[in-house]
Formats: sequence, C-alpha cells, structure tokens
Amino acid sequence: MTQTSENVTWLTQEAYNQLKAELEYLSGPARSEIVTKIAAAREEGDLRENGGYHAAKEEQGKQELRVRQLTQLLEHAKVGEAPAASGEAAPGMVVTIAFDGDEDDTMTFLLASREYASSDFETYSPQSPLGTGVIGKKVGENAEYELPNGKTATVKILKAEPFKG
Repeated sequence: MTQTSENVTWLTQEAYNQLKAELEYLSGPARSEIVTKIAAAREEGDLRENGGYHAAKEEQGKQELRVRQLTQLLEHAKVGEAPAASGEAAPGMVVTIAFDGDEDDTMTFLLASREYASSDFETYSPQSPLGTGVIGKKVGENAEYELPNGKTATVKILKAEPFKG
C-alpha cells in the first residue's frame, strides 16, 4: 500500500519488497533478454524494415522507463505499516462510497498509488479528485469532489478498511 506526500511515497514492507523484486528483474535478467532479442533481430539484415528489431527496441525503451520510475519511487520511499482500522478514508484503505447518498449506488475502491493497484479493486490515487475528496473523512460523513466537467459530486463514506491484499 502506498501513501504519497510530496516526493515521499509510503509503502508497506510487502509493497516495497514487491517493487524492489520487479526492479531487480527488469535491470538484470529482463535487460539481458532484450539485448539478446535486439542482437538476434539485428542479424536479420536491413534495420529499416526489420519489424522484430523495432519491436525489441520499443520494448527496451518501455522497460528502461519502468526501471527509472521504480528507481525513483524506491529512492524516495518510506517503509511503514499498513493503516490501522480507524474508519477514516486514508491511503492504503479500501473505501466504499455511496453516490448522492443513495446506498444502492455504491462503489468500492482501493485508495492507493497506481504502483500498488489491486486486481480485486479499482484503484484511485490519493491525488485524484475522488481521492482528495474522501481522504480524512470518516464512515458516515459526506465528501465532495470535482468531476471532469467542473461540477461537484457528493458521496457518503460507507466503509473504510485496511487493504489486506
């Protein structure tokens, strides 16, 4: 789980270990694999019309970008514990909201950085309009946030529980 504040990203030990393992793989074995693919494609001849070569170079670019992102994230990370069950919406919490007070129209999401997105829940960044609107609100309280069209939406916090993923 992550909580971002300015340039610092708060991570649980589990999240930190997971991201560190991804970085080690991408900057080690995966980097070697892509270099091998590029070399093999280069041997096929004319690079201007070599689809395999261009695909491998594009893959290499994406991989190197991810290495830079992870390196920067981990350099500024602070490792801590998952949030306690306080009933307050905070990064690292699974939050259930009701739209316009209609408790039949609900949504549950993980309030966390994209780096720790979960397949179990949609993930909203603490910096997103919805994220900034709900942070600090307790169960039963209303929160407002700005929609892309400039209008304001109101939601009611129904649950806020620590993510256990």
